[in-house]
Amino acid sequence: MTPQIEGSRRTFITAATAAGFTLAVRPLSAETIITPDDGLDAAMVEVKGTLGPVPAYRAKPKGVEKPPVIVVIHEIFAVHEHIKDVCRRLAKLGYYAIAPDLFARFGDATKITDFKILINDFAAKVSDDQAMADVDAAVSFAKGDGGDTARLGITGFCWGGRITWLYAEHNPALKAAVAWYGKVAGDPTPNQPKSVIELVKDLKAPVLGLYGAVDTGIPVSTLDDLKSAATLAGKTVEFVVYPDTPHAFFADYRQSYTETSAKNGWNRLKDWFKSNGV
Repeated sequence: MTPQIEGSRRTFITAATAAGFTLAVRPLSAETIITPDDGLDAAMVEVKGTLGPVPAYRAKPKGVEKPPVIVVIHEIFAVHEHIKDVCRRLAKLGYYAIAPDLFARFGDATKITDFKILINDFAAKVSDDQAMADVDAAVSFAKGDGGDTARLGITGFCWGGRITWLYAEHNPALKAAVAWYGKVAGDPTPNQPKSVIELVKDLKAPVLGLYGAVDTGIPVSTLDDLKSAATLAGKTVEFVVYPDTPHAFFADYRQSYTETSAKNGWNRLKDWFKSNGV
């Protein structure tokens, strides 16, 4: 472990441990969680989507027949080590977890050092239609690889939190979703023409939203608006807004990590999936 950096409230992990994390997020916090893959079948795989092949990280428990499937949608930093670790955590719980790289058509986002490039040259180029098709393809792959997609869930973080909401509005086979600090409102773009709120009447599964009260990019008022719209539409939506908690509070490799909120949210995720048939 490296010495604490002056002016920082955390120490940072070694360069060797940092391998596999997107370059734009370094240095990494010493609180970074690394889950071993013992007892798991964990590897990169190729998903054959309708728009072409998509790489994905898959982790599933060894010796378990037809485990329930959870799709994990990455943040702006693509399928780097943190997202792979989330898959391994879920696999340790008995799930088949798969994380498709929805940025892969535009290059290797993990090698990018400039956050603005990740926004403009990767995230902004992914159309909602492409994202839905690629997640559908990941679900089909999981089914063919022994996963039980009759017990299907999805979870995602930040950019992937929004995609999680959209997928819950897209796939009628979905049992439950957990969205971590994903935007639910915003100005339309050609690739993202409608917000989560505008499509709330199409929700096909109950969604748990986990958010921070001091997230400067997601006003709590937009969550209130979505909750009201969902209630009017007769949809099941539950929000947990953690006080004094910022954006990306689950990202243990970043300084935004808020341990108490992250652990509470993880426990709520487990309960949400279990209580909704995943």
